[in-house]
Amino acid sequence: VLDKLVVTMSDFDNSIKDITPSAMREVYLESPDIPWTAIGGLEEVKRELQEAVEWPLRYPNLYKELSHSIPKGILLHGPSGTGKTMLAKAVATESEANFISVKGPELISKWVGESERGIREIFRRARQASPCVIFFDEIDSIAPTRGGGMEGGVHSSTERMVSQLLTEMDGIQKDIHGVVVLAATNRVDMIDTALLRPGRFDKIVYVPKPDVKTRQKILEIHTKGKPLGRDIDLKRIADVTEGFSGADVSAVANTAVSLVLHEYLAKYSTPEEAAKHSSEALVSMQHFEEAVKKIRIQRAMKPGEKITLPQYG
Repeated sequence: VLDKLVVTMSDFDNSIKDITPSAMREVYLESPDIPWTAIGGLEEVKRELQEAVEWPLRYPNLYKELSHSIPKGILLHGPSGTGKTMLAKAVATESEANFISVKGPELISKWVGESERGIREIFRRARQASPCVIFFDEIDSIAPTRGGGMEGGVHSSTERMVSQLLTEMDGIQKDIHGVVVLAATNRVDMIDTALLRPGRFDKIVYVPKPDVKTRQKILEIHTKGKPLGRDIDLKRIADVTEGFSGADVSAVANTAVSLVLHEYLAKYSTPEEAAKHSSEALVSMQHFEEAVKKIRIQRAMKPGEKITLPQYG
């Protein structure tokens, strides 16, 4: 019977469907270089992160001398595109700490014990690299409310992941020095309540959409060094982008520049011509107005429809 068993290409194709690369087989350390000044606005959020993360990591002896307790975990929540990931990288930068970024879905595995092993490996690596900030993005995907009517296999898997995460976080205060856990979510209501109790994510920080002043600051950051026309009025652009997230506003600036590139290269198609007339490539108010329209259309589209829209910037 064994002689008749043949492995075909279709067998390999089918097996590939069941095997997905696991980012947690290797936990990668980053040394981000994003200062607070790279983030427009959000001053209150920055202050809270300074007190909860930066100061304890930079002045551990002072906190020990004052017997001042610090939060084990900080949860950032708010709408998509408000800068939660960038804030996490900025606080690691300002704290002069290493940074481990984990996308929640990357931890999920159908193999028994693989997800829990991934969580253990993250904390083990953080201990080795302290001071270190661990950042769990989309934490609701790995720590959803238990008993929520999920299928048996998924339910038991998330149960184990939540339990392992709780165990690791409980160990932070006891034997892990210089390790801080940050997490981000758009749906704080979907996170298992055990993680929101005192001693776990002690500090919950709301990251709002930018107000008009913040939108103007974001535009100033993303237009710095770019050739702007004399008619540019960033305050006016900030006014007409009411309801936009920080990511939307930065996309407006990038899209405006892309529109200039399209126009310029359509006019001067050779590298020699482009170099000769480079001073003519200016971003005008008209480009920004067109960019705002494009981003507004993208925001109104359903996620599945956005892939059909040409991308600028």
